[in-house]
Formats: sequence, C-alpha cells, structure tokens
Amino acid sequence: MDLGIAGKTALVTGASIGIGRGIAVALAGEGVKLAVVARRRGLLEELEREIGTKLVIIEQDLLQEGAAEKIADAALRGLGSVEILVNNAGGSRRFTLESSEAQWEEALTLNFTRQRQLAHRLLPQMMARKWGRIINITGKSEPEGLNGAFAAKAAMHSWAKGLSREVGKHGITVNCVPPGRIDSEQIRRNYSPEFRKKESEEDIPVGEYGQPADIANLVCFLASPLARYITGTVVPVDGGLRRYQF
Repeated sequence: MDLGIAGKTALVTGASIGIGRGIAVALAGEGVKLAVVARRRGLLEELEREIGTKLVIIEQDLLQEGAAEKIADAALRGLGSVEILVNNAGGSRRFTLESSEAQWEEALTLNFTRQRQLAHRLLPQMMARKWGRIINITGKSEPEGLNGAFAAKAAMHSWAKGLSREVGKHGITVNCVPPGRIDSEQIRRNYSPEFRKKESEEDIPVGEYGQPADIANLVCFLASPLARYITGTVVPVDGGLRRYQF
C-alpha cells in the first residue's frame, strides 16, 4: 500500500534505540526525510548508516532548559519544515510515597511538558501548510502503583485530545499510541527472560512481546493522508495485554 508520505518531513525523538529507532527506520523506508533526536549521538550516527540516507542528527537531553526550542529550531533548519512529529522520548521509574518534588517534576518534564512544548513550537508552520501529524508514544493507563510517568502519560492523552479539537480545521491530526510490552534494550534490562516468558504465556493474549516494528507500522499509517479522519484517539498496540475495553 502506498501511504503517500514519500517526501514528507518528520521529527522523531528518542530515536536511538527501541521503539523510536524502529519508527525512524519505518518512516525512512516510506521515503520520509528525517530529523532524529537522542542523547547519544553515536547511536544516531549508527542509525544513519543503517538507513543509508542522510539524517538531521540532533543530540539533545530533553531535561535541559530550552530543549524543545533547540530541537524544533534544529529540525526546521535541517529539514525546512516538520510535517510529522513523533513524540517518542520518555522514561519511567517506580515512585514511592517519599519520592521528592524534584523527581515528580523530572517525570512530568520528560514525559509531558517537553512533548507539549515541542508540538506547540512546530504547530504554526503546520497550520500555515494546512497539513500536519502529531503522534505521541505514550503509556498504559493501569498503574500498579505510584509512577510519575503514568501521571504524565495521562496528561498527554488529555492534552492531545484537546489539541486535536483545536487544530483539526487546519488539516492536522493528533493521536496517541500506548505500547504494551515491546522488546527493547530497556525491557531486556528491566525484566528477566523468565519473567518475559511467564508474562507472554499468562498475560498477553497473542502470546509474545511485540517488536518496535509493530508500533512503527501504526505510526506510519497515522502519519499518512489515509488516516486523515483519525484524530484525538488513543490506540494501544499491546497484543491484548490491557484488560479495559476502551
């Protein structure tokens, strides 16, 4: 299927490993011109060699002051425009009742504030072109306990829904994709092979962890003109892991 996005421009954050890397590879395969962001430049250069095409490489830590403005400006300089924004960067760690204000602030900055700032920085040029796609890689809504990322992802879902109602008239869609268990460096670091096998067999209806390409395939579709009538949605890609019905 021709998605009709060849020649479009995209910015993908957190593109050095895992889901973000998979999304970058898939978009490049569709002929999209890319700017990619991560903290580790070396991994982005490896990605560029793998894809075999010139990328706009942006080395940036999202927690640094003014990060969203620096990323947006670098992407616009390098690409000329950003028609597709994939907010993928983020991070999660369990909190306790004693977690500090600084820890909460960091989690909200990394998982919500920077994504919101980046989107709003890029919206004017999308609106001027009467076309744009904002796709947020978020997270599940079933917290086992306190976790700053869960609260931030819930904020992302609410913000994205509200934003979609404001910008739809400009030809811009805004959607969220919460992944389930996707095989990645972080997953393999945090969960033992025994845990992954047990969870796959007992909790995931399709019987296995997903791959970055499973997320990337949906992102490519949502980025395309074919998905023009899909906006304000939250579309899990989790092999049926979640138990709620909507």
